[in-house]
Amino acid sequence: MRYAIIGCGSRHRMFRDALCGTYADRHELVALCDSNPSRLALSAAEAGRPVATWPASGFAQMIADTRPDTVIVATPDHTHAEYVAAALEAGCDVICEKPLATNADELRRILAAQARTGRQVTVTFNYRYSPARTQLREIIAAGTIGRVTAVDFRWHLDRVHGADYFRRWHRQKENSGGLLVHKASHHFDLLNWWLDARPSQVTAASSRAFYTPETAVGLGLAGHGTRCADCRLVEDCDFALVMDDDPNLRRLYREAEAEDGYNRDLCVFDDEIGIEDTFQAQIRFDNGATANYTLYAYAPWEGLEVTFIGTKGELTHRHVEVHGIFGGTRPPGEEEAMTTTLHLAGEPMRAVRIPEGSGDHGGADPLMLEDLFGDGHDDAHGRASDHRAGMWAILTGIAADASALSGGAAVDPASLVPAVHSPGLAMG
Repeated sequence: MRYAIIGCGSRHRMFRDALCGTYADRHELVALCDSNPSRLALSAAEAGRPVATWPASGFAQMIADTRPDTVIVATPDHTHAEYVAAALEAGCDVICEKPLATNADELRRILAAQARTGRQVTVTFNYRYSPARTQLREIIAAGTIGRVTAVDFRWHLDRVHGADYFRRWHRQKENSGGLLVHKASHHFDLLNWWLDARPSQVTAASSRAFYTPETAVGLGLAGHGTRCADCRLVEDCDFALVMDDDPNLRRLYREAEAEDGYNRDLCVFDDEIGIEDTFQAQIRFDNGATANYTLYAYAPWEGLEVTFIGTKGELTHRHVEVHGIFGGTRPPGEEEAMTTTLHLAGEPMRAVRIPEGSGDHGGADPLMLEDLFGDGHDDAHGRASDHRAGMWAILTGIAADASALSGGAAVDPASLVPAVHSPGLAMG
């Protein structure tokens, strides 16, 4: 199979390295494409084998000349619809980084292109592939806790990882859809997949409570600069990102600034930030279950907590994550930790042995890459995510954002894209 990648930021490396390494004997990476010449050249140099390079303005010509079977889209979120639709119309299948789109208009464009062409769209929800998350689905599907009636799901982004969304392009909602779309699409997809259901009603509230100019003043950072590279307070700021200290960030972004003016180290306390950092939502599903969901981006720890309440008992999972240093430091001694407990009515609570995984995201990434590029196999867990799964995940976030902006009105996600009532767009 022949592949092309559009978008040469940090995330694309997982796909490039898999195609040029582990799976090079069965696939060919025929082209790399990006709007930034420096990042494009860097990616080609790191590929370890000759790969044609194209500017983003030549995307259509790249497809025509290199004839990829599949295009991998790893560009900023608000450009996904443009490249996904164009690739589909050119006769290619698509692998798209989450989220599939950032708003309902973009989503409709993708759905229309997929319906016209019949080509395949895969959305890379790697969290499905984590052995621990797959185990939760198995336990629920087996009916061990009976019919799931309610879920309590909390996701904690710490002040290292969470802060990073407020210094780069994600900080404007027109670019990312906000954290309810960009980040939480992972979480909403997990809920849909775990419950084998789709959202039918969403109410939500949100606020920008921490990453504000007022917080900067309270931390003694009044008079901070617009970016870390030229801020006089950088030595006093726990949130500072000094890209020159990280060879990877320096090559990918600092040395590429002159090409397009993109600054990766904007101040997380800027007044102009357009996304929120605190969210709570209540989701009703078409199978009758409900979920309370919380996300905040300034937690003292990183990870998730989820409890499934069923007619026979409870299933609880907690994962402390320690990965990704994007500026600032974590407290010494923090380690990855994961627990799952099962408490059935009339029985004592017991720990569930969690299967081990190796590789990034708790062993999820290698399994997803094998699913994408390996020999192919029947996945009893239904982990592969198509355009329908991608659609329902972001519709939850788009509906939650609409509800929050309206003061908490209930929103039916399906009403945002009427075409979803088509049988072909039911949960896959």
